[in-house]
Amino acid sequence: MKFDITRGAGQWAQTAALARAAADAGVSGLVFTETTQAPWMSVAAAATVAPELEFATGVAVAFPRSPMVTAVTAWELAANTRGRFRLGLGTQVRAHVERRYSSEFDHPGPRLKDYVLAVRDCFASFDGRKSLNHEGPYYRLSLLPQAWTPARHDHGDIKIDISAVGPWMCRMAGEVADGVHVHPLHSLHYLHERLLPAVGEGCLRAGRSPAEVDLIVPVFIVAGDTAEERAPLRRRAQEQISFYGSTRAYAFQFDDLGFTGLSAALNERLKANDLDGMRDLITDEVLDEFAVVGRWDEIADTLTARYGGIATRLVSYLAEDSVQKDPTAIARWGEIARALDR
Repeated sequence: MKFDITRGAGQWAQTAALARAAADAGVSGLVFTETTQAPWMSVAAAATVAPELEFATGVAVAFPRSPMVTAVTAWELAANTRGRFRLGLGTQVRAHVERRYSSEFDHPGPRLKDYVLAVRDCFASFDGRKSLNHEGPYYRLSLLPQAWTPARHDHGDIKIDISAVGPWMCRMAGEVADGVHVHPLHSLHYLHERLLPAVGEGCLRAGRSPAEVDLIVPVFIVAGDTAEERAPLRRRAQEQISFYGSTRAYAFQFDDLGFTGLSAALNERLKANDLDGMRDLITDEVLDEFAVVGRWDEIADTLTARYGGIATRLVSYLAEDSVQKDPTAIARWGEIARALDR
């Protein structure tokens, strides 16, 4: 398994410094989220100083951008990273798409499917394999004069991954995507009993093998040789699990494991702005299902036991936090990466 770390918003110089340190430590790549800033320029900043890394958006918000705009950007990044870029796309939620981005959201699953196919058609037209003529239910693209066609390069086979949680989206990923960005809030039960069967159904519909669909899995890794050392990452993991878990659509993640009512309790505390109370609801029992906790020398073996044969790439959701507090910690994350890539 490849081992990446998540990079959030930040200055280009900081991104470049993290990328160089990660590459020197032996980390496989960086996965860029989209929250307060778009990921594209951060990818470029990282690739300039650490061209040996692999890069992905995990994930870029699809609907506010035309498929052509996304395709052109991905094409440029693929060329300049020499094929070491994967395009990860997601829907975001209705409120953000409609009220923050002023974009269309209805029928997000079918819309994202059409978006992926539209981007693929753009790539094919850039590569000279076909004329641009995408006529889908949501997107129509049919004009690409030579003067506006991006220059061809040798890295046009750009992987397109999508974020998927529910059964419909997981089936769709199995039909049309190269990979699935698994939600950070996941248990092994969810992967085996919900996500993998649904992806398999989609592959069957499309006449594909499930092996053709990569699983990119963010993990809450709480590493440290003592409880004191683990405490900051443990707190961050509890905060993120409680935040994601307060979303009612993810209640099944807890219910499947017998933590019935936990999502509703988290949501009540969120409405009351009781963030400490939310965090305290994530007990050790809950944490063990949704995070990997242990000494530095245990983490690689635990990750292999949990995700071996399932994940193509693991992504440390919290590594950036630990490196910000202690820059020398990047060496420990590199040790994990090298152990997983053997």
